[in-house]
Amino acid sequence: MSPSADDRDSRPEVAAWNGLVDAVRTAGEELAADTSELDPAEQADGFRALLRGLSNLLSRIETDRERPELVPFNGWRQKFLMDNPDFRYWVTEVRGDRRYRIRGNRGDATYMSVTAYRRTGGIGAEATDRLDSDAIAFDDEGGFEIVLGGADPGTDSGSADRLTLPERSGVVWVRFFHDDVARDRPGWTEIEPLEDPGTPPPIDPVRFGSALATVSATTSMLPTIFEASVRDDLDPPNVLRHWSEMAGGAVFTEPGIHYLRGGWRLGAGQALVIEGEVVDCRYWNILAYSRFLNSLDFRHRTVSYTGATATVADGRYRFVVAAEDPGNGDWIDSEGRDFGIVVMRFLHPATTPPLPTTRVVSLDELRGRR
Repeated sequence: MSPSADDRDSRPEVAAWNGLVDAVRTAGEELAADTSELDPAEQADGFRALLRGLSNLLSRIETDRERPELVPFNGWRQKFLMDNPDFRYWVTEVRGDRRYRIRGNRGDATYMSVTAYRRTGGIGAEATDRLDSDAIAFDDEGGFEIVLGGADPGTDSGSADRLTLPERSGVVWVRFFHDDVARDRPGWTEIEPLEDPGTPPPIDPVRFGSALATVSATTSMLPTIFEASVRDDLDPPNVLRHWSEMAGGAVFTEPGIHYLRGGWRLGAGQALVIEGEVVDCRYWNILAYSRFLNSLDFRHRTVSYTGATATVADGRYRFVVAAEDPGNGDWIDSEGRDFGIVVMRFLHPATTPPLPTTRVVSLDELRGRR
């Protein structure tokens, strides 16, 4: 006998699909309410950020811990919560009781890390083990090989480096840090299981339903994250502060980075001048974001600098956030947005980076026209 309509509707996979549809609708309604007082372009940008986040989640929905693959993360079509175009990311999910081999080549990346995480609820996570460029053995062409997981290092032959998977570790990120990502030779990485996982079933309805439920839950949180995240940037605006909330891999961040963050609030013809001292560190950059936590249009505009591309004079930097190039300092293109966010990252700083000075001035003043 064929199942009744009620029986079909009660199946987990059907419920999970309906939950996703409902989550997208609810998230859109919440975002519409939150952005109702913004101009049409900003409101449209909010929906674009929501769609990019959903696309990011859907791109990884068929994750298979038995047969993982390192998937490129946070490309420009799938920006998700503070993407960083000066990095290249790969992400995968694994089983903590299995072993894998990660291979790749760093290309021209100035720094590289491989980090294992355990989830802590919601979208949070904490780092459990990591390797970086200082510990990884690269060949003459930049190639590397890492054995992931396993309890006994002596059971693995060869010269591969090792990364453990402590209890409840299930997510792995590979990051390449670039001084000049537009010109650097790109690297690559891949992962393979060391034990034969066998042939997968065509589809596991329970796992598929669970994956859909995860996408639904995360999507439903995004408007609240957008709205809550910028409150401190507005109170007050036009200053940078130490951003301790991002320390220690709170949301899959790189351990060892010290963050500075602040929001600009500018009127027509105004600019925000950011001046400060560069501290000794492995790497640093500055990057502009929208209120919806997406990087600005790095493909066509100058919205970020690294320690290698910024102008540093006598150990100091000077950035100018404005809608037009003032010809005075390293220009960060605000895209004409009256509000946005600036984040600075300092990797392994020798001392705590001092807060930069900030001031709002007119573009005419910067150009010497008063």
